[in-house]
Amino acid sequence: MAKETEDFTPKETENFESKLQNAKKILETLMNPEITLSESVKAYEKGMKELAEAQKILEEAEIKITQIKGE
Repeated sequence: MAKETEDFTPKETENFESKLQNAKKILETLMNPEITLSESVKAYEKGMKELAEAQKILEEAEIKITQIKGE
């Protein structure tokens, strides 16, 4: 697990990693040939939301790293 610092906590890392894990589980669901079209659409929407939230967390971390390098 990531070492806790003032600007980047383990909670943020767990949140990012849990978003990716959720997206992977949704992908597995989408790969099921028995899933209905309606279920596929709902799963796709949820997966895209999880990935968007993970991307936002990643972008915030990149900004923090850039700020630290600039100091």
